[in-house]
Amino acid sequence: MERIFVIHKMLEKGMAVPLRKIMEEFEVSRPTVKRDLQYMRDRLFAPIRYDRERGGYCYDHPPARGGDAGEFARYQLPGVWLTSAEMHALLLMRDFVEQLDSRVLADALAPALKKIESLLAAGKVKQKDIRRRFRMIVARHRPVNDQIFRIVSTGVLQRKRLSLVYFSRYSGEVKERKVSPQRLIWYSSNWYLDAWCHAREDFRSFSLDAIHGATLLPEKADEYAQDVLDARLGAGYGIFAGEPDQMAVLRFRLPASRWIEREEWHPKQRLTPLAGSEVRLEVPYSDPRELVQDILRFVPDVVVEGPEPLRLLVLEHLENGLAVLRAEQRKPAAGEARFSAG
Repeated sequence: MERIFVIHKMLEKGMAVPLRKIMEEFEVSRPTVKRDLQYMRDRLFAPIRYDRERGGYCYDHPPARGGDAGEFARYQLPGVWLTSAEMHALLLMRDFVEQLDSRVLADALAPALKKIESLLAAGKVKQKDIRRRFRMIVARHRPVNDQIFRIVSTGVLQRKRLSLVYFSRYSGEVKERKVSPQRLIWYSSNWYLDAWCHAREDFRSFSLDAIHGATLLPEKADEYAQDVLDARLGAGYGIFAGEPDQMAVLRFRLPASRWIEREEWHPKQRLTPLAGSEVRLEVPYSDPRELVQDILRFVPDVVVEGPEPLRLLVLEHLENGLAVLRAEQRKPAAGEARFSAG
């Protein structure tokens, strides 16, 4: 199958391809190439002919119907043809899709992937080898209800409004929201819905795992251009995106600077090497919540140089964390408490 695909690519360039060149390309015998060419003629109806003057095989394209003189109908292989490497990549992608908590996507891919597996069964690389040698570990993943994913994705694709029962982790309240869904986002190992919230009259990102109920409404969803969505929801830092109006200035010392040199926190970030193997990272943001979480990952090797509200917010998180830890340390252990009570 892969040989036929490559032979087709060689022939469609319009040049006469010598038999010897095809044999060398695949390191196969003359009879094998002959069988491949005959298969293409008989089974795939490829207009292959041997051009004695040019000493090679080529496509004998018929004149295009209704076309001008000199125009020819180009032959195309039937169906979708993939190389072995491309099929292996698809099978590897299947393992990734299975970790996205979306049986909608996995079920849609299943028939095609089953056919690909059967085609690869006689090859050197087996599916079990792909699973054994390639691992995809999704960290901090929050599972999504399959039925909710189906309803939300249907609303996104059919451009219908949705009624959501949404749990706000910050307020601890369950609220109902009517939204015009725009797109689904897979970010940082979790699914999010970018939507226009009709109650707030603004764009919002909803975490799919926090949606407790979803109903497809008959009303047509309001439509917004991708550049508007990117400006309002995709330009700021992380999933708490919005139009960025502030710039975080962070200085990283060793060893954290070695990681930061290779990380991209934002497409429009600026990275400046400093003396002593330090680096300065400037990141645009609007909502600081997720940015603070990433900064705390690198304590004590990060310094928030600005802006001042961000520096104070990081300091507040550190002080609150220390206060909780010290309070827990002062509590007597369970065994000590029972002994004292006795």
